[in-house]
Amino acid sequence: MVADEPVPEARLAAVLDAPRGVVGVALRALSAEYAAQGRGFDLRLVAGGWRFYSRPECAAAVDRFVLDGQQARLTQAALETLAVVAYRQPVSRGRVSAVRGVNCDGVMRTLVQRGLVEEAGSEPETGAILYRTTNHFLERMGLRGLDELPELAPFLPEVDDVEAESLEGTVIAEAVAAAQDGPNQAADQTDTTYGHFDA
Repeated sequence: MVADEPVPEARLAAVLDAPRGVVGVALRALSAEYAAQGRGFDLRLVAGGWRFYSRPECAAAVDRFVLDGQQARLTQAALETLAVVAYRQPVSRGRVSAVRGVNCDGVMRTLVQRGLVEEAGSEPETGAILYRTTNHFLERMGLRGLDELPELAPFLPEVDDVEAESLEGTVIAEAVAAAQDGPNQAADQTDTTYGHFDA
């Protein structure tokens, strides 16, 4: 309850001076117990650690209490940029701009400031800084890892064809818009501790 980010099982085991396996079993038992009792909160494994979340049914009340009606949601441009980084990482600002068809420097700075994106080295050929999503991104989206991102395949033609026709930005933007309901609903439901998928 005092942690401000998901706590890995190994860390909890070290603090409790208990075997990691025992701690893992206890965490899963507590999570199942809270769900069975219909408590106002869940204990979930996200971004490589365990964290308390308010139950989705309580989201409206939590929003009113925590946010007092004020929210700073990500703009459509920020969501699209974040999606490109998530699916193409590690990726340079130039590549993200090429995919979206517009300059994304300002949006990338915003995403970095909000802790959703971070630097991940540089491209050997050009020296351009590469970016990737953070654990904070996984936490906000309620994902355990990047492998849980929704598949883009149903929304995309063959990648070679897309890049050859320079339609990649439009296609990814359409895919993000089409898939937005799923990830956003998940974010709304899982991140009620701090509101919604925003910063």
